[in-house]
Amino acid sequence: MPNRQDPEEENVPPRYGTKTTGTPRNGQSDPDRPTSLTWGPRKRPNLHTDPLIHHGRHFGRAVYAFANIQALVLSGLNADEDSPPETQQLSSAERRELRVFKKLLAMVPDLEKRLMTSSEEDVMAIASMLQKGASSGRSDDTKSLKGVVLDWIGPLDPPLARNVKQSRGFHHDRTGFLLCPPELDWSDSDIRKQLRNKELTISGSHWPIFVYKNETYDPEAPWKGLFRNELLVKGFKHIFTSPSSVDDEPKATRSGNARIHGMTQISPAALAYTFTQVRFALSSAGVFSRTDAETDSETFYTSVLKLLEDPEEQDEVRPLILWWNQRIFPSFSTARRMAPTSSALSKIKQRRRVLMDNVAKEDCWAVGTSTSLLRNP
Repeated sequence: MPNRQDPEEENVPPRYGTKTTGTPRNGQSDPDRPTSLTWGPRKRPNLHTDPLIHHGRHFGRAVYAFANIQALVLSGLNADEDSPPETQQLSSAERRELRVFKKLLAMVPDLEKRLMTSSEEDVMAIASMLQKGASSGRSDDTKSLKGVVLDWIGPLDPPLARNVKQSRGFHHDRTGFLLCPPELDWSDSDIRKQLRNKELTISGSHWPIFVYKNETYDPEAPWKGLFRNELLVKGFKHIFTSPSSVDDEPKATRSGNARIHGMTQISPAALAYTFTQVRFALSSAGVFSRTDAETDSETFYTSVLKLLEDPEEQDEVRPLILWWNQRIFPSFSTARRMAPTSSALSKIKQRRRVLMDNVAKEDCWAVGTSTSLLRNP
């Protein structure tokens, strides 16, 4: 069953099916309102099949991975529709929620109309289907990466079991090195001991060395090589194009998740999702949980996403996104196309039009001459 509103809020008429008028917000977040960009409660999957589940899978991968979609939908529907977000007194978290909600509406055909004409119960059912899709997609990706990630970082000494994660993370020299942030010296035995005994824990905001190209970090140039590691590329291909495309050149005929959902360009959220999944696959954690102290996955995900969406960092982000687009999507190009009027085909058609015009003119002249002769025998 979906979560119900607090008793004190149940008598407030929800804004479903009518245009909202709203009132300006005071800029303060309501502490009693559930945040929508936090996972909702886990639900037992039901047997009902709906296209919303299909869209929910892509939403979690490419828009926002840790959303409580029921709270997100309610927040979006109750937003002030009469004034743009920039004129409303919204907190930064509320602005982000509204942006994510609008991306959700744009992703799912007729979703806005469906939400605005539905009862509260139906709205919650719609959100539940989307949440189920996001959860199932995340679970499938976690399971599929669990074994193959070992193939990408091998050879391993000692070998690691494909279906057991207890020996990964900081317990193994290879996975430990990849997960260790560059601020720490993995070659220091005391550091390794503290990490393995959990005397030293790593928060999600301290990124592992594997997010850098060739696992090389330059403290004087922290953007250098950032998010350009081949392990990340393999993870993205595995999730979004197809597992078989990981070691191949990209092909336009592949029918992976990106193609199925019409994804033709990289999104920052898709990158953050991929990095989070790869990081979790290398860890010793058995269950993907945002509250897990070992992985701190939600903090890691949001810290990456915030950087990629930061307006002040776009001079670095734009070439990074271009690099990813060229690696993943074979048809993506920023090259300027030649004007079609200069092509051989356009020249042939232009010549044919000239010939046809001349023929038409000759016919008109012939008809005119014949008429003149008839009038003047």
